[in-house]
Amino acid sequence: MAEKQKILIVDDDENIAELISLYLIKECYQTKEVYDGEEALKAFKEYQPDLVLLDLMLPGMDGYQVCREIRKDSSTPIIILSAKGEVFDKVLGLELGADDYMSKPFDSKELVARVKAVLRRASSNTAANSAASEPADNGLPAGIDLGEKYVCYPDLCISISNYSVYYFKKKVEMPPKELELFYYLASHPNQVFTREQLLDCIWGYEYIGDTRTIDVHIKRLREKIRNHDKWGLCTVWGIGYKFETKSES
Repeated sequence: MAEKQKILIVDDDENIAELISLYLIKECYQTKEVYDGEEALKAFKEYQPDLVLLDLMLPGMDGYQVCREIRKDSSTPIIILSAKGEVFDKVLGLELGADDYMSKPFDSKELVARVKAVLRRASSNTAANSAASEPADNGLPAGIDLGEKYVCYPDLCISISNYSVYYFKKKVEMPPKELELFYYLASHPNQVFTREQLLDCIWGYEYIGDTRTIDVHIKRLREKIRNHDKWGLCTVWGIGYKFETKSES
């Protein structure tokens, strides 16, 4: 029998925390509830959850600080749940490393769907990391620590943990969003994404702009990283883009 995925629920309102827990237990997740920031950090280390649902308005240490502390050592997915619905609060939460943001009150079905989607993305990234080449066989100089979250291919390493890209053992400087786009595509090899999907995933639900933003960033990436004989950034005409890997044959 498969082990249940563990979710840490952090909310100062015990009734809300219990209600969220009931929703998730019904979906076959294992849960733990805590009610303040310091207890959240302690529980995170001891419980080792697969995902954290984190309220912002906590007594003592607030949710932003909890998110910041978790991100110092871990890439465990975090979904922020908050009554603070301002765009600024959402952007700050995402910039601190949260994977998603939901405003209270929320629909239980949407919450479960977001949890499943974030866990699915995290699992996909882990699988991509496992399938990638070992550092000795790719573009990583000796002695470089990529952190927990990275993808590697022949002559290329992209780390989202420390925001670095190594191409033929040389570090390539990139703005954060450019690197995030590159990492996202490379961590889902051979999967085609529309421009709209990439905007949602990289810039977030609240982004106001048009799909040409993606085209501009892809153009800049191609100026810095030329396609390899075993991989490359490819345009899928009429749809969007993909990071294509090529077989040995």
